[in-house]
Amino acid sequence: MNLSERFINYIKHQNLFSPKDKLLLAVSGGVDSVVLCELCKQAGFDFEIAHCNFQLRGDDSNRDELFVKALVEKYNVSFHQKAFDTTAIAKKEKKSIEETARDLRYEWFSELLNIPNSELPTPNFLLTAHHANDNIETVLMNFFRGTGIKGLHGILPKQNKIIRPLLFAYKSELEAFAKENKLDFVTDYTNEQNDFTRNYFRNELIPAVQKVFPQVNENILKNISRLGEAEKLYRQAIGLHKKKLMEQRGNEIHIPVLKLAKAAPLSAIVYEIIKDFGFTAHQTEEVIALLECESGKYIQSATHRIIRNRNWLIISPNQTTEALNILIEGEGTYSFSEGNLDVKKITNNQFSILHSQLIAQLDAAEIHFPLLLRKWKQGDYFYPLGMNKKKKLSRFFIDQKLSLTQKEKVWILESNKKTIWVVGLRIDDRFKITSKTKDVLQISFKTKDA
Repeated sequence: MNLSERFINYIKHQNLFSPKDKLLLAVSGGVDSVVLCELCKQAGFDFEIAHCNFQLRGDDSNRDELFVKALVEKYNVSFHQKAFDTTAIAKKEKKSIEETARDLRYEWFSELLNIPNSELPTPNFLLTAHHANDNIETVLMNFFRGTGIKGLHGILPKQNKIIRPLLFAYKSELEAFAKENKLDFVTDYTNEQNDFTRNYFRNELIPAVQKVFPQVNENILKNISRLGEAEKLYRQAIGLHKKKLMEQRGNEIHIPVLKLAKAAPLSAIVYEIIKDFGFTAHQTEEVIALLECESGKYIQSATHRIIRNRNWLIISPNQTTEALNILIEGEGTYSFSEGNLDVKKITNNQFSILHSQLIAQLDAAEIHFPLLLRKWKQGDYFYPLGMNKKKKLSRFFIDQKLSLTQKEKVWILESNKKTIWVVGLRIDDRFKITSKTKDVLQISFKTKDA
């Protein structure tokens, strides 16, 4: 079976796209993308060509662009071209040239696939010319980066609208096809340099390993297939654990500490839970440590916090107006869905008693930070000011004649698992100011409507 037949069979077997689909081919002008064009032409597929000029190789970059334009004329297809000042963008965004070029390329391709209100049909899929050798290099790089099992399944033949229909073929097979079909192509001299990570693996590491294990390429491709299947089983198992452990409550995730502590393998399960909220693999052990911590301890990512609150771990957005559990770590102003809390400490008896439900004045000596601001729930209780007996909040609300909508807006403030203030309604008697009080913690509630 020749390469063209294998190409069509691979597309059918992997269910990559339909012969009726309109395709966008990412073409650099190198042998891989030139072969992809010819295979699509021979198969009778409807395609357009897109080319990026990253302006990294001077005249050679412009040469490549002109070559691809000639290729467009040869196949008589639509052409999309864009130039990038890649070096300047990489410097500005403090990223490597490799990463910057990749991001720019795929952002632009995405735009081409999603042109709003286009008068002409937009392509259904983007095709890239990644082949088996690219897949091998990617798996090895991911292994050394420590990306876990996800990185070891290699390049997927289909990810959303991105398709790699040449993963079945080695580079040498593409070169042989180009020779047989007398296809011209351009050569990127930087492919022979080891300035970039992939080139080092391609030019140095893999050839060195082949000296010891001649069948290394074939073995890695077989492992990619096996690991891809293993990852599917892994994902299924992780999905079951997540379903048992994670409870969605508004914009938060609540996880029972005792259940999580018994889960195995604990590190893998914890990492798979937290990684979707901006936490890194290195923070996995910190989360596990929270299982043994007292209430109020937390760790943080760029977007979320994981808070230990009694028998729960709570994954909460850092954006406090979206959170249902907010840590008050000291003096300052804290925003939440119902308004703002202004927290300040008044020392040396320089305070006067304020009679307002919107202001809580508490004995600072009895308060332990961090405080937890959260919505009330069934079973909560406190000792209303003036009483030495506890009362459930649900009963307190009845006494206060609160409507259902009013009850839904009630938040409480906790210190060391004890309610210190039903916000805007009543403080807890255990934390009131007495004749022995030296310092006062004053908390003012300003509603959104105020």
